[in-house]
Amino acid sequence: MLEPVLALLGGLVLLVIGGELLVRGAVSLAERLGVSPLLIGLTLVGFGTSTPELVVSVEASRAGAPGVAIGNIVGSNISNILLILGISALILPLTVSAGALRRDGSIGTIAAAAFALIGVTVGLGRGVGAMLSAGLVAYLVFAYRQERQVEKVLVEGRGAAFDKAVAFEQVDAPRMKPLPGLLGWVVPILVALLGLAVIIFGGRTLVSGAVELARLLGLSEAVIGLTIVAVGTSLPELVTSVMAALKRQTDIAVGNVLGSNIYNVLGIGGLTGLIAPTAFPPEIAEVDSWIMVGASVALMVFAFSGRISRTEGAILLAAWIGYTGWLILRNG
Repeated sequence: MLEPVLALLGGLVLLVIGGELLVRGAVSLAERLGVSPLLIGLTLVGFGTSTPELVVSVEASRAGAPGVAIGNIVGSNISNILLILGISALILPLTVSAGALRRDGSIGTIAAAAFALIGVTVGLGRGVGAMLSAGLVAYLVFAYRQERQVEKVLVEGRGAAFDKAVAFEQVDAPRMKPLPGLLGWVVPILVALLGLAVIIFGGRTLVSGAVELARLLGLSEAVIGLTIVAVGTSLPELVTSVMAALKRQTDIAVGNVLGSNIYNVLGIGGLTGLIAPTAFPPEIAEVDSWIMVGASVALMVFAFSGRISRTEGAILLAAWIGYTGWLILRNG
């Protein structure tokens, strides 16, 4: 029993360390190339913090563990809304910009519903993966063009992608100290490559530990994917949102989650389908995917007033605790 637990925990630690190294190296290199902070926030930081989820889902799919692969995507989105926003709102009521809710909240909800429909129809094949990936590219292009205007004229309706860029600037700021000459180019590349290697190794370690732990506990791989793996790979989002709430930058806490949910479905779902096509486990396709949709709709309803209160945060957190307990009982 101890060995798979250590493998799972060790894999999670490696994913966090690898993700940090990858983002630091990539961001430092991008800054040397003169890339704008907004574009860095939209692409490198977004993809970098989502790389652990991506590697876990791809590795699990290749290892023949679709419960972990799909459960990681669905469970991460459920955890982002119910757990992370629930905790953040309990710390401080969350401000939700109209632009973030109108654009990114709507896109995230539509993407979640599309993913749920994919689960009960065609499954996550290469064609579907290509369409999801194309959807992410279209979203990033649209968001970048729109938010370039926000940089020029300050308006209230900024989106989640803008908040992700601000989070990069103000909350986590994963940067390296500038180095002179050739070292300023070589070191960031080596750090980014080291981070990627650590993530890949950590992902494989986590998947093998998760599958073995599920077997020993008599739980389905889907339960492990939806709970332990999903929460573990969402740790960067949890830290960023909680830190933003503690610093009273609550719009960033919400924007971080909205942006992450879009990346999870369109980016991770898309690339997993392209690299390692997989079928949805029946229980996830029939139940959990729709719970993800319900959580997305609940977020839209709670945030419609422009604010998520502590009471609403408590409801979200209680829903996550209840859902997790029900999952264990369902497969116990």
